[in-house]
Amino acid sequence: MKVARLHGVGDIRLTDEPDPVPSEGESLVRVTAVGLCGSDLHWFTDGGIGDAGLTSPLVLGHEMAGVVVGGPDDGQRVAIDPADPCGVCEHCLEGNRNLCPTVRFAGHGKTDGGLRELMAWPSHLLHPVPDTLSAADTAVLEPLGVALHAMDLGKPRLGATVVVVGCGPIGLCLVQLARVAGAGRVIAVEPLAHRRAAADALGADQSLDPRDPQILDLVSAATGGGGAHLVIEVAGTDDAVDLAMHAARPGARVVLAGIPSEDSTTFPASVARRKGLTILMSRRMKEMYPRTIALVERGLVDVASLVSHTYELADAAEAFRVADDRTGLKVVVEPTGDVATA
Repeated sequence: MKVARLHGVGDIRLTDEPDPVPSEGESLVRVTAVGLCGSDLHWFTDGGIGDAGLTSPLVLGHEMAGVVVGGPDDGQRVAIDPADPCGVCEHCLEGNRNLCPTVRFAGHGKTDGGLRELMAWPSHLLHPVPDTLSAADTAVLEPLGVALHAMDLGKPRLGATVVVVGCGPIGLCLVQLARVAGAGRVIAVEPLAHRRAAADALGADQSLDPRDPQILDLVSAATGGGGAHLVIEVAGTDDAVDLAMHAARPGARVVLAGIPSEDSTTFPASVARRKGLTILMSRRMKEMYPRTIALVERGLVDVASLVSHTYELADAAEAFRVADDRTGLKVVVEPTGDVATA
């Protein structure tokens, strides 16, 4: 099979490797689509993410769609859950599978991800999807799940004012989820004009440029002078976190979902303390696929419009460069193509 493997910073190489052989409890999956995430870009541009670094060549990609090959589910189109937690630790048993300390996560550490033609993966982590979802749509269910987990942490109330800071694909999913959750007003904050336009098209009442010298006054005006009930930050920069704290009203919840390039985050403690903010850190997602599939199938969330570029596996390096330039929205690599449209 063909495999795109990261050997060093910016060094993606296409190689031929033996087809994987599923172990007991696993299925062989033909990978049809892989979305490139901001965390993948950290690996590509920095050689790691947080406190995890590249120690050997790694297959990236955790936003995955595929088709089961062989066995009783042969031909079944599936979303591939990238997280394989132990299932028996205290955190897993409490329903916090995203916090499992021994989780295997596709495209992270020593666990290869989806940028290859075939992969063997635990069968219980393969979620059947309807034929109405394309392979690219199915891959975007993972970032939608990350957004849904962050929204769950925020506990939005009906009629609340919600501010989303950072409108990449996850932020654009959050704009839509805020609408689905009954937000009274949704404000998007994003420096790139094409992403602000996407936020407007997907339901934001107002989109603001954080580079505007009057941004704090603009946020105050957009939230009626009192600040937002819920702010979700998805940019991964200190400036974005700072803005999130200022955009929140006293007693609000602020969810930090962005991943910084350096393994640190700073913000003005006095602002957060005097407002009595509840600050939550969002990590990946819990069991979200059944909910995300339902949201997309019912037309409540549009993931198709988030995909701006598609590439073949042979062009994976170019796909990463385009994703890193941030000239579009979601970049998808199709290792073997979409059977639904073939």
